[in-house]
Amino acid sequence: MSARLAGCASVEVDREEFKKRFPHLAREMEERAMAISISAVRWDVEAGERLASSGSERDPWRGYMPDVIAFICRCDTEEQALEIIDYMERKGEITPEYAEKLRRQLKEKGLRSFGPK
Repeated sequence: MSARLAGCASVEVDREEFKKRFPHLAREMEERAMAISISAVRWDVEAGERLASSGSERDPWRGYMPDVIAFICRCDTEEQALEIIDYMERKGEITPEYAEKLRRQLKEKGLRSFGPK
């Protein structure tokens, strides 16, 4: 078993030793009881945090401001997504660097890597 974190060295841990030291965590990992599926990637941390914290229990749409990812998720084709990225970049809504990251993700991982429609 190997654990790797960004900016950290890899640590090798024997599976049996891990089970002895962390029995509850090992069981959860084996049973995948707390598994969460990730259906989208946001490169802009601030936009993701804004979106995650903007919800209200009574009105989930209160204060909702769709970002470039929200618009891309509504697209049917990669060509439409590229049009959205180009438009947002041209209008100054996203930086050229962020636009390039989005184009790369679209090319390498596909339209649905941004999330379901």
